[in-house]
Amino acid sequence: MLAIVILIVVLGYEFLLEKKEVEQTVEAGSEVKITTNTVYLPTSTTGQVVHHEYYSLSYSEPNEQAEWVAYELKAEHLSNTNFERPYFEIDKAVKTGAAHWRNYKGSGYDRGHLCPAGDRRFSKKAHDETFLTSNISPQDHEFNSGIWNRLEQKVRYWAKKYNGVYVVTGGIFDDNMTTIGTEKVSVPNRFYKVMIDYNSGRPKMIAFLLPHKASNQPLYTYVVSVDEIENLTGIDFFPELEDALENQLEASTSYKGWSF
Repeated sequence: MLAIVILIVVLGYEFLLEKKEVEQTVEAGSEVKITTNTVYLPTSTTGQVVHHEYYSLSYSEPNEQAEWVAYELKAEHLSNTNFERPYFEIDKAVKTGAAHWRNYKGSGYDRGHLCPAGDRRFSKKAHDETFLTSNISPQDHEFNSGIWNRLEQKVRYWAKKYNGVYVVTGGIFDDNMTTIGTEKVSVPNRFYKVMIDYNSGRPKMIAFLLPHKASNQPLYTYVVSVDEIENLTGIDFFPELEDALENQLEASTSYKGWSF
C-alpha cells in the first residue's frame, strides 16, 4: 500500500514538473525575442504565433504545421559549420499541440524544414531549434532535395550579396490535400517563399510559388507577385510597411534587381 502511495506521489510530482515546463515554454514562445525583426512579421490567420529564439511561426492546428515561418537571414549568419543532426522534437510552445514526428514515419515524405538548418549554422542552439516539428512540412524527397534545396541555396546567396534578407515561407493550404499520420498532417500541393531585401538601398521583394513536385526549371520561372501569395493564403506579409511602398512592391512580378 505504501509503495502505491509513493508511486502516485512521484507520478504526480513528475506531471506537475512537466506541466510547469510546458507553461514556461508557452509563455516564452509568446514573447517577441530581441533577435526578431517585428517590422517584417506577417499577420496570422490562426491567432497562434510562436516566437522562438531564431525564428517565428504561425501554427495552423487543422493542418498540423506552420502556415508560415519567418526569420531574418543576415550575411553574418552564414556558416559552413556542421553540427550533429539532432532528433526532431515536438514544439511544446504550440498551445494546441504540435504534430508528433511519428506522423512522418513510413509516410514516404521527408520532414521538410521551413526554416532550414543550413540557415542556422552559426550556433548549435540555433541549428537544433530548427528540428522542432512546428518547423517541418511533408515534402516529396525529390522536391525537397531538388528545386526546394536550390531555392534555399539561392536565398543564402542573396543574404550574402545583399547583407541580409527577411524570409517568410510555408505551404499553400487548399481543399485538395492528402494527409499523413494519425494526426492527419496536411501535404501541401504548393509551397511558397517570400523575401524582402531592405539593406541594399531601396527595399525590394520577390516571391516564389512552387508546385510540390520535382523540377529542373530555372527558379525565376516560379516568381509570382506577393499579392498572389496573399490571395492564396489570406496572409498580409508586410503590414508594417508604408502602404504606398507595400502596394507597389507586392504587386510586382519583376525579378529585376535580384541576381540569379
